Amino acid sequence: MSRRIAIVEDEAAIRENYADVLRKQGYEVQTFANRKDAMSAFDIRLPSLAIIDIGLENEIDGGFNLCQTLRSLSDTLPIIFLTARDNDFDTVSGLRMGADDYLTKDISLPHLTARIAALFRRLDVIDQPPLPESLLHRGKLSLDISRLTIQWDGQPVALTVTEFWMVHALAKFPGHVKSRQVLMQESKIFVDGSTITSHVKRIRKKFILIDEDFDCIETVYGMGYRWNIMLETVT
Repeated sequence: MSRRIAIVEDEAAIRENYADVLRKQGYEVQTFANRKDAMSAFDIRLPSLAIIDIGLENEIDGGFNLCQTLRSLSDTLPIIFLTARDNDFDTVSGLRMGADDYLTKDISLPHLTARIAALFRRLDVIDQPPLPESLLHRGKLSLDISRLTIQWDGQPVALTVTEFWMVHALAKFPGHVKSRQVLMQESKIFVDGSTITSHVKRIRKKFILIDEDFDCIETVYGMGYRWNIMLETVT
């Protein structure tokens, strides 16, 4: 079954460049310059995945509104923000509105296509039982690498693909300090250090919503972050 990707981007050259790359990957691609045209099409049929810019023609935050509408129509539709706006406020806002990932336009096209494939892979296996060889356990933490899902003490943690790979990078080698640069490389994102800090803060908050005593991600000032193997076993 062909995957249908919708690109909602008001700059024609950028829009068609992404569309051309994705069509060569075998995807069916629809393109839209504004929220109104996109929603007219989505009211008839939802795409398999949506890539959305935030600013859409005369709507400064049109992409945010579109994301909220799409999420109200489907809990599982993969949504990616792809935007030049890389400040913490916009990143947090986009993820709070239900986007699965928030990427900046300096991401390479191979990394973008890998991100899209990862979201489709997570969708494909969401209802399948996990494979034992794909599981990683660290105390209360369970990562399923094949499904890109995480549980803490048996409860699912709603992480984006970016956040999943950041937790994986930290938890794979507990106690090892990972610099912001390494976390970017292993999560396949390329942003400034403050954005990595923002990601880590959101990850912590998501775990704390499940366990208020969660304190496994330690900031090593001047160096980066590590998964604290001593703290993770505290009950």
